[in-house]
Amino acid sequence: MVPALATVLVLCAPVQTGDVTVSGKITPADAASLVLVVWCLVRLLRGRGGRLKPAAAAVLGAPAVAFAVATAASADPWASLPGFVRYLQIFVLVPGALLLLLRGTRDFRALCWSVILLALVQGTVGVVQNLTGTGASYMGQDVRAVGTFGPLDVMGMSTVVSLGLVAAFALSMAGPGDISRRQRIAAICCAAALLPPLVVSYSRGAWIATAAAGTAVLVLAGVRRAVLVLLALAAASMVLVGGLGIGSAMVEERLTSIADISSAPDRSVTDRYSLWSAATAMWQDAPMTGVGPKNFPAYRDGHASLGLSSGSDTAGAGTQFSKEPLLSPHNMYLLVLSEQGLIGAVALLGCGGALLVLGLRRLHSARTAHLSGGATDAPGAADCGLAAAGLLIWLAVDFLYADIGGPSTVLTGVVLGVVTWWALAPAPLWGSLPAERGGQADGGSQAEEAPAR
Repeated sequence: MVPALATVLVLCAPVQTGDVTVSGKITPADAASLVLVVWCLVRLLRGRGGRLKPAAAAVLGAPAVAFAVATAASADPWASLPGFVRYLQIFVLVPGALLLLLRGTRDFRALCWSVILLALVQGTVGVVQNLTGTGASYMGQDVRAVGTFGPLDVMGMSTVVSLGLVAAFALSMAGPGDISRRQRIAAICCAAALLPPLVVSYSRGAWIATAAAGTAVLVLAGVRRAVLVLLALAAASMVLVGGLGIGSAMVEERLTSIADISSAPDRSVTDRYSLWSAATAMWQDAPMTGVGPKNFPAYRDGHASLGLSSGSDTAGAGTQFSKEPLLSPHNMYLLVLSEQGLIGAVALLGCGGALLVLGLRRLHSARTAHLSGGATDAPGAADCGLAAAGLLIWLAVDFLYADIGGPSTVLTGVVLGVVTWWALAPAPLWGSLPAERGGQADGGSQAEEAPAR
């Protein structure tokens, strides 16, 4: 598990993004993910790895074939090759390596806690930036929390913090027989500690995705518990905001803009609408295979309206003012649709839907076995299922407002890996849930959790 944990934790180190228009740059996280894939391959060659079931091979193979077809059909295949490698890394290689390397719920939770630790580190840096005025520029002040990712990857910290918060919240919702009481209390404290950095990231998309994922986790954990937690959160919000007046004008303005984007959109929203329209027009020109991976910037100006600005303003966090080009539509679904057509979109959406359905089915199976005291066909406990469902739902909602790009993208591949493991890993052939429960309270033994290969 060392290569997998290193792939996550290396994102704590600062990265100089440099020129965002240059493709093929390798960050330390990319290098760590390469080591992870090679390590998995070495284990397979030595006969110590697992084997992919037909369902897993289909879920991982379909996107790979779609990426290859879109790249081959591109007007400039060589220019699309870096995009093909990137998509293959995030959606196929890293998830497949983790599917074969994870041995049980102990490894699953270890990866979840590494994501939480990364979120705490980046969130702490972000809060310090907000309090000291050393963050990225926002509304004329250097107060936007960006962590070590810098203003050129302004969504990096919000992505990391949101995923850590969702993972911590899911673990905190676990039942008494899933994880120990100490882990549950630690998860609650971590989730609460990650709320301030998420707020000062001023990322509306991350706020919406986190709220949707948290609500889904609550409902999956139990309707009665969901009602109680939502009532407690509502009461705490009324006391903190209404009674004590906690909450800056910037946060209130950002929240208000979520509902006002149709009546009085700001420049960023106007640009986003123009980019979405351009992506749709590209897809209409090449409906089956799109314009090719990494080719959105080349076709953008020919399909965008005149209202599209020349770029987004970035400054602060140790960098000078600059205008960064708009290289994507800031919507993962439209990016895939415009660059890879229906072939890529159907492959990604179909595989994502399959992971969600299979993951929820295994969560239901694990919870049913937990209540009945019988054997379970799910490779883990219900807390892992809650975390997998919450993380996948967060990605699905966040992709409406963002897409892959920047050093933090590697974390998306890791998250898809743990989700894939929960949905597709072979189920244990022995052991009833009550017999395993005592071991799983402290992480479980390898013999109890080892899935059938």
